[in-house]
Order: sequence, then structure tokens, then C-alpha cells
Amino acid sequence: METVGQIIRLRREAMGLTLADVARRVGLTRSYLSMIENDRVDNPPAARHVTSLERALRIADGELTRAADWSRTPPPVRDELTRLADRQRRARAFAEWLRGAARKRSGGGRSLDQLHRSGQLGKRLNEMVGAAAGRPGTTCARGLDDVDARVPVRFEVPLINRVSAGYPTDFTDLDYPARIADEYVACPQPAHPQAFAARVVGESMTPKYEEGDIVVFSPDAEVEDGSDCFVRLEPDHETTFKRVFFEGDDGTPMIRLQPLNPSFAPMLVERQRVAGLYRAVWRFQKLG
Repeated sequence: METVGQIIRLRREAMGLTLADVARRVGLTRSYLSMIENDRVDNPPAARHVTSLERALRIADGELTRAADWSRTPPPVRDELTRLADRQRRARAFAEWLRGAARKRSGGGRSLDQLHRSGQLGKRLNEMVGAAAGRPGTTCARGLDDVDARVPVRFEVPLINRVSAGYPTDFTDLDYPARIADEYVACPQPAHPQAFAARVVGESMTPKYEEGDIVVFSPDAEVEDGSDCFVRLEPDHETTFKRVFFEGDDGTPMIRLQPLNPSFAPMLVERQRVAGLYRAVWRFQKLG
């Protein structure tokens, strides 16, 4: 949305008026009007002055008032509304593209399966979801091979709890229904439908994982010997984040939960105690 000052300047110049001309018509000083046009005032003009400016410059009813109201809106609210408006715009564009694809199919065009295989469907979905990972001031997603994954954001996964990179701690998902959380993480490809994210607490997985990192885990990813996993332990629903190794060839299957930090001791548990192993597939770290 254009600012109050931008709207006033564009309209004034289109009408061939000077700052002094407009200032006299609305009862403002020329210097104050200049500050408004250059967005150098902390707050927009009073409502009565906004109304006078709309009349003097013959601005469409409400346009300047809406811009003034927008500038009074707290920045966090503006950011959220902008994000929602952008998402709605992308969703409308995607829906229109799908309708166009359907019309083409009826005339002998490609099916949705063909669009998916060609990559066009994924590309459109990516455009709908939004910007790329790795913007300045945001997080950079890294694949677990430590290669920067500055790839388009495609999916959001729920950030459900904190996983201890130390000794097992009580698990909580805050009793939310499946796939519902207070926070979500935009996750690059490859995406897994049942993936979830957790924020690392503790130092047992340093230096690869630092406290505060967000790690995305997938129930669909195959767990192999040496995989880094979110581990759920019975009977107390404890969780921990460790590198797992399968041992116990003597008839007692065991799993070794191995920290990466040599200051922490490994933990050997019976396989029957392990209620779930979820392999880490993405890591998000704060840059700088």
C-alpha cells in the first residue's frame, strides 16, 4: 500500500499544484506538508486534515484515510496482514491456474499426473507457498550432509516440542491433534507428509547440532545404523535426540544412543523400550 505521503505527492503533482497551494487549502504549513510527503513524520496527520487533503486533492473517497489507518497499525500486525494477503493472492493464482489446466485437459491437454511429472505442478505450488529459504536475517536450511540447501520453501511442518540433546526428558506434544501446533516451520524438499520439527535443547549433539537449532524429523525416512534420530522411549514417554546404532547380536536386541559430544556418555537401551525412531532430514540454523 502506498503511504500517505506518496498518495499526496502523486496527486498534487498530477494536478500541477505546489506545496504552498495545497498547504493553504487545508490549513497546514508548507514545511509540515513537505515532511508528510517525504514520510518524515512519526504519525499520519489528524483525521480532519486527512479529510481536508482528500477534498482538496480530489482523492477517491477513503483512499487517504485507509493509508493513514494502515500507517497507525502496529508493525507486527501489518507484517501478519501482508503475509496473509500474499498467501491469499498466491492461492487465488494457483486456483486459476488449475482451472486453466482443467480447461486445457478437456481440449486434449495434459492431465494433472502429467503436470506433476513434468514439474509444473510442483513449481506452481512453490510459487503459492512463498519465498526462498536463506533470505538475509532468516534461517538457512541445511541438508544433513552439511551442504547449504538454499532451495524454495514448499511445505510447513509443525514445531511440536523441544527435544533434549542430552539425557532423555519427558515428551510433550501439548495434547494437540495430529499436525496441529502453535508454530510451523517452512520445510524445503524433499518433504514428508508426517514430518515434524523440534528445537534442540542441550549440548550432547554438538558440534553438528547447536542448542536452538530446529531439526525436522520424518517417520517416513528409513532409519539406518548411524542415523540421527528423535527417539521416544517407553514406558515414560521420554524423548532424546541421538545418533542410533543397532547392537545386541547375542540374542538381546539393543540400541545404542550415541551423543556426538564426547563429554556425554552413550546410553544402551533394549529395543523393546524404543517406542519410535524418527530420522532427522533437515536442520535449520540461525545465520550470524
